Amino acid sequence: MVGSILANVLLVLGLAFTVGALRRGPLKFATGPARMLSLMLVLSVAAMLVPALTALLHTPALGHEAMLSRIVSVILLVLFGLSLATPALREPSGAEQARARPPEWPLPVGLGVLAVAGAGAALVSDWFVEGLQPAMDSLHISQAFAGLVIVAIAGNAVENVVGIRLAAAGRAEYALSVILQSPLQIALVLAPVLVLVAPLLGAAAFTLVLPPLLIAALVLAVVITVLVVLDGEGTWFEGLALVSLYAIIATAFWWG
Repeated sequence: MVGSILANVLLVLGLAFTVGALRRGPLKFATGPARMLSLMLVLSVAAMLVPALTALLHTPALGHEAMLSRIVSVILLVLFGLSLATPALREPSGAEQARARPPEWPLPVGLGVLAVAGAGAALVSDWFVEGLQPAMDSLHISQAFAGLVIVAIAGNAVENVVGIRLAAAGRAEYALSVILQSPLQIALVLAPVLVLVAPLLGAAAFTLVLPPLLIAALVLAVVITVLVVLDGEGTWFEGLALVSLYAIIATAFWWG
């Protein structure tokens, strides 16, 4: 999950800015939706980090990380539910709306296709992880690097390509929405659901406690991304800067 967040906000957004700006000049997008997406990204990542910080800083909450993670998860799910009513997080603005095509599928059909696609993606992911193990052993790739980088990039390949293609076509607002909505959904929905559901399925307790290096990587990624998008413009150099930071963070996990 952390790998998917880092890949989207740094690698994919960076590639989108680089490709789009080189083809069409600096990408322009409305600052309102960009500001709201940035705010939600900062809030969601900050909430995810609180349980880890309670352990690292030896606060009175030390030893209660599981309960704290569940409370944080419920709050994040409520926040996600409320965000669905926020137009800036759901709809592009101005010219982007005018270029948008009306939905072609009825809602039940769309939900059915989404469910089938999700189940298929889960099966393919399992096969991919199993098939990756021999390559990891032969190339001496650590599990941390494989999960944080290889699996994260491969798992989000389709939406990554879509975001970059939208940027290359000059549809900057849609590209920004596609790319940043994914890490938001991971932080606001996927992680909280795993925390709440894991005990019900008899699985090992899943908490939001992260290692210090992952905490630092998330904070750096989110802060840099917010600084880049708040001005409503994306340049090729900003894109390369984001990709460079991703490469540095990925390299730090090569050895585990």
